[in-house]
Amino acid sequence: MSGEYPLERIRNIGFIAHIDAGKTTTTERILFYTGRIHRMGEVDEGTAVTDWMPQEKERGISITAAAVTCYWRNHQINIVDTPGHIDFTAEVQRSLRILDGGVVIFDAVNGVEPQSETVWRQADLYRVPRICFVNKMDRVGADFWRVIDMIRERLKANPVAVQMPIGAEDSFTGVVDLIEFKAIVYRDELGINPDVLPVPEDLAEEAQVRRETLLEKIAETDDELMVKYLEGEAITPEELKRALRKAVISGKLVPVLCGAALRNKGIQPLLDAIVDYLPSPLDLPPVRGVNPGTGLEEIRYPRPEEPLAALVFKIHSDPYVGRLVYLRVYSGVLRSNRRVLNATRNRKERIDRLLRMHANKREEISELRAGDIGAALGPKQTFTGETICSEEHPIILESISFPEPVVSVAIEPKTQADQDRMTEALQRLAEEDPTFRVKVDEQTGQTIISGMGELHLELSLIHI
Repeated sequence: MSGEYPLERIRNIGFIAHIDAGKTTTTERILFYTGRIHRMGEVDEGTAVTDWMPQEKERGISITAAAVTCYWRNHQINIVDTPGHIDFTAEVQRSLRILDGGVVIFDAVNGVEPQSETVWRQADLYRVPRICFVNKMDRVGADFWRVIDMIRERLKANPVAVQMPIGAEDSFTGVVDLIEFKAIVYRDELGINPDVLPVPEDLAEEAQVRRETLLEKIAETDDELMVKYLEGEAITPEELKRALRKAVISGKLVPVLCGAALRNKGIQPLLDAIVDYLPSPLDLPPVRGVNPGTGLEEIRYPRPEEPLAALVFKIHSDPYVGRLVYLRVYSGVLRSNRRVLNATRNRKERIDRLLRMHANKREEISELRAGDIGAALGPKQTFTGETICSEEHPIILESISFPEPVVSVAIEPKTQADQDRMTEALQRLAEEDPTFRVKVDEQTGQTIISGMGELHLELSLIHI
């Protein structure tokens, strides 16, 4: 698949949210509607594609960030489904560092929750353009407009509704698209062929008022549109989408959509919004780094003909294929069976094989090009946050910073014979997870492990 889609038709996005907002369910629906899977799995049943670990199936929560690729409207969408639980904040942090855009999912009843604020701040830190999806509109107490107010007040953002719900709770049947001014109504259970209808008469007046607000907010960000708007000229949906896309990429506006992922409503318009409003690698500033030889700043543009520069964002030990090095290629082309330079450590590494990941399934490919996200087999001494580049043009990209662990416990093996095995397993865990630390207490001789919370440590110990 690599190289099949030009850069302007690639979207590297992540789903981020508070725990239980519906990220994994939304990802599952997206994979279904884009044809990547032919039967939708459920988080509660442990059948979701991106919750593939036994512990995730058992608890119904995401623990690791899972990468999947799908295709919509002739665009390639690389999705990272991140965990919502605070204990796994490192997974969100490392994902946001390498993504171009984000979809922030909110529960229509609970709105902005504590972890929503944390992930929003992390997205601000990495200046990630984002859109919002208000999920669970079918729940009792769902209130779309209240959630938008909370986004404005608690996240200090500038949200703008590009849709309006048709009904709420049990009567939620679809949405009004305020840009195209049409109704999208879901009648069948799978939501594959929604009806596109004129706006219902009982909603027409409110929809017109909401559309006027949308027009005004978009026009404020674009001088040409502002002139048209003030002179009362007609503004086409294409002009609105173009201006809104620019406003999203520059961080001036955050479009808000709604739906009910579990009931298969509102997912296709969300896919359209990902393609229409979130940036391609070409829409963002080129990546900057430091030449380790001269100490001077250098720039890499997202083009295949540029020298190779890639950032490692995750290490994972796969029981079948071995040590997987997840990376994002920012410039140039990374090919299998080649030598590269780990500029952070000034070590040469060999790339044996390259894989495009589909959660825990793998598709072997010959190269990863600028803008691609994938995994490499081969590098033995490369870790999270390090830069892989061409030997002739060394560069070190900005690394990933992680929070310090907050909880520590002492552990010991059941028998002395298990000591070496335990030490090796703990070392491997510390390699994979930058927020997991291991040390031996000099006074007591005990092995102390530290992490982000009790759940984090409990699940880490299951791996030993």
